[in-house]
Amino acid sequence: MSTNYHANLTIRPRSPYDFDLSASIFSGGEPSFSRYESGRFSQALRLRDGLALSRVTSAGEVEKPVLKARLSSNYPLEKKEKDEAGDKLSWILNLDLDLQPFYNAVHEDPVLSDLTRDLRGLKSPRTPSVYEALVDSIIEQQISLGAAHAMQRRLVLKYGDQLEVGGLKIYAFPGPGRLAAATPEGLRECGLSWKKTEYVITISRAIHEGALDLESLSGLSGTDEMIGELRKLRGVGTWTAELTLLRGLGRLDAFPADDLGIRRLISRTYSGGRAISGEEARVIAERWGNWKGLSAFYLIMAEKLQITSSKSDLR
Repeated sequence: MSTNYHANLTIRPRSPYDFDLSASIFSGGEPSFSRYESGRFSQALRLRDGLALSRVTSAGEVEKPVLKARLSSNYPLEKKEKDEAGDKLSWILNLDLDLQPFYNAVHEDPVLSDLTRDLRGLKSPRTPSVYEALVDSIIEQQISLGAAHAMQRRLVLKYGDQLEVGGLKIYAFPGPGRLAAATPEGLRECGLSWKKTEYVITISRAIHEGALDLESLSGLSGTDEMIGELRKLRGVGTWTAELTLLRGLGRLDAFPADDLGIRRLISRTYSGGRAISGEEARVIAERWGNWKGLSAFYLIMAEKLQITSSKSDLR
């Protein structure tokens, strides 16, 4: 058993922030790499010099949020490692997001004005990298979320880097090099279709060989241009690109209107339950301005937590 080193970290998110509400999206997650349970969020972090397990709890209030993180690794965690871990956690939990402009923008929306009050301090999480968001989105194409999550879990456990903490094996999402070297048969064992194995391996090889830099997307002028660049990749359509940008870069104006779950929620909330097209969903979402993606997240979380607006059809 390897020796573990520990360090403590205090993080002060931008107010308002409801840690338990925001982290609840990870409830039921895989304990080996990302999970929220009993007031604690656990996440494997890939740092510059290795892996660390972070265990995060709240020590503040919604209007005065404070987080405490316990870090564990198999090498000493000095100030630079603590700072890096703090930056990673702030990114994943979206702690720097200023919610007030969003609240102001949807103030006159009859549904979201209720939900932003009931879900005050809710922030949408991000994946540690655009690469992880893209691979996850490819896996989720045209299948149920339950099936996709099972495949993602198998992928991480089969190919992810490992860290042992207190006898528990912790895994980080595999980097491009790992999946570039994977065989189609190996990815098929995780449940991916032959086409999805081709997409994942091809994209991973391009990144590993330096021909593709997904993280550089953040330097482009806007979300539409980013979507255009992603769509040049084999296997990436508009829905996959929008979902990737929403999760991987926190582009809260990205709106995956062709997502059946989001269309169902918008239909039940704004259109009396009748079936609507992706284009109709986009028209409705225009009222949310540059906050379309975050607005959709609030609708998703409202359904998950069974919170309803008196002005919606979510009953």
